[in-house]
Amino acid sequence: MLDSKLVRTQLQDVADRLATRGYQLDVTRIEALEAQRKTVQTRTEQLQAERNARSKSIGQAKQRGEDIAPMLADVDRMASELEAGKIELESIQSELDQLMLSLPNLPHESVPVGKDEDENVEVRRWGAPKAFDFQVKDHVALGEQHGWLDFETAAKLSGARFALMRGPIARLHRALAQFMLDLHTREHGYEEAYTPYLVQAPALQGTGQLPKFEEDLFKISRENEADLYLIPTAEVSLTNIVAGEILDAKQLPLKFVAHTPCFRSEAGASGRDTRGMIRQHQFDKVEMVQIVEPSQSFEALEGLTANAERVLQLLELPYRVLALCTGDMGFGATKTYDLEVWVPSQDKYREISSCSNCGDFQARRMQARYRNPETGKPELVHTLNGSGLAVGRTLVAVLENYQQADGSICVPDVLKPYMAGVEVIG
Repeated sequence: MLDSKLVRTQLQDVADRLATRGYQLDVTRIEALEAQRKTVQTRTEQLQAERNARSKSIGQAKQRGEDIAPMLADVDRMASELEAGKIELESIQSELDQLMLSLPNLPHESVPVGKDEDENVEVRRWGAPKAFDFQVKDHVALGEQHGWLDFETAAKLSGARFALMRGPIARLHRALAQFMLDLHTREHGYEEAYTPYLVQAPALQGTGQLPKFEEDLFKISRENEADLYLIPTAEVSLTNIVAGEILDAKQLPLKFVAHTPCFRSEAGASGRDTRGMIRQHQFDKVEMVQIVEPSQSFEALEGLTANAERVLQLLELPYRVLALCTGDMGFGATKTYDLEVWVPSQDKYREISSCSNCGDFQARRMQARYRNPETGKPELVHTLNGSGLAVGRTLVAVLENYQQADGSICVPDVLKPYMAGVEVIG
């Protein structure tokens, strides 16, 4: 959530910066609501002062033996007007709050301005795509060749956009997740966490999925109890660990990592990537989250991105890093790097990780703060998140980049300890 004071005092500047994201801020409506709020608040304060004075006069008149009935009636009238003013103020503030919750984060000044993904800026590449001397197969054909990747049975069980993995591919999928967790905890300084897969609405509002993206969530309604939602990413549960907290500065930075399934309805993705494992309702991800002091967040973003890159480097998978433009960034991000891995069957790079600095946007929604040691006052922390990596998409990249002419798959060296020394599957 944006700072409401910033929105009030620099409304046009905020509108201009949001416009670079393709978001048209209703400046006229906000100005009208603010003017209305000020008018009602001023009238209410004046009425309260008048009522206090009249109440004092009643006591004095009573001592003089005067008839106070008309004065009491006038005080009652003021009380009714005050109550009406209070209700009106609450209604205005509620609309302002809903508007604030709908506003995306402001892009950092270092973010390239652009309309969509075509205007993202490539920052660097690592590795070179392998030249195959045979016709490459996609991950679906490779997986189905031995019956280890079964979309038909998954559809029988759950419908479209699900996968059933069996045998060596299921084991390879597990090996990837274990390798990522070990790397991030042993070498990158993250604390492993196991989090709930179901969360309540305030957690999703805290990280920005609600109210704007409710249609992308799987919701479980419960009679006489709060609704629950399946997490779309462990970012939600990990980041909300600090919701409502005032942290000691010595605790920062906090670095969490978790391996969880992720659940997304993909409401806006009709017809996109319907073949295979690129876009599914359920997929696994190893998620990294950092909670840092504000002055450290952009340095932390570079480190977080490097942590995700290291996974691809050790797997020897070619990739590139993109700085997302203003029009392609996620709702809560102030700056984002995407990592795209080479997918041979598609002859192009595909997203495998998104690493974002959210600044104080999520922290303000969650009221997550730390005590500034210099001032002694609570201040909002900055939050960051990134995939380290999406396990299913990493599996796709491994299957396709390590395939051989007969359809077998060489196991990357770094994964062999997790596969009991198996060097080739298939």
